[in-house]
Amino acid sequence: MEKGIYLKKLVEEFHSATVATIGLDGYPQTRVIDMMLWDDRGVYFLTAKGKEFYRQVMEQQFIAVSATKDKAAVSLRGKVKNIGSEKLDEIFEKNRYMQEIYPGDTRTALEVFCVYEAEGEYFDISDPAHVVRDSIVIGDAKARQAGYFVGEGCIGCKLCYSVCPQKCIDISDKPAVIDQNRCLHCGQCAQICPKQIIEKRG
Repeated sequence: MEKGIYLKKLVEEFHSATVATIGLDGYPQTRVIDMMLWDDRGVYFLTAKGKEFYRQVMEQQFIAVSATKDKAAVSLRGKVKNIGSEKLDEIFEKNRYMQEIYPGDTRTALEVFCVYEAEGEYFDISDPAHVVRDSIVIGDAKARQAGYFVGEGCIGCKLCYSVCPQKCIDISDKPAVIDQNRCLHCGQCAQICPKQIIEKRG
């Protein structure tokens, strides 16, 4: 599916996301941040200049974002940049509750950030018998090839299929092929493979 569908879901359906940076103590730190807008450039959020989160994002220029709703999730890892007051008025127009939090000129305390180069995934288990997994790429980021892949040397024993919870392995040919858009990444196939030629990547 096109990335815009997932970014739209992140902003308009999930809206509130857990965002991770690295704290002064060197450990990950999370907080919930509303994702305000999206477009072809990326995803936008804002924060006040006096917050520790602001300092971290300015210094690190990299964040991880995770949001979930109704057994579906969007996750992103990537570069973020400060775009100042650009899109601030649009954010306040589309997210009217912000006008009550920061009335009038007090919105000058805020600056807008854009996640402009990131990779991640959409993962949906709302239909447990048919999960959906898809990659998301924003800007020039490269999609990571993650999951399990059957290599050369497959003997067609079908044991991988027998233990796959989603039955998402095509065993009609050799080597067998795992449907990456339905794989749970559980690793059962790799464990049972008698030739040990199923490789975990990413």
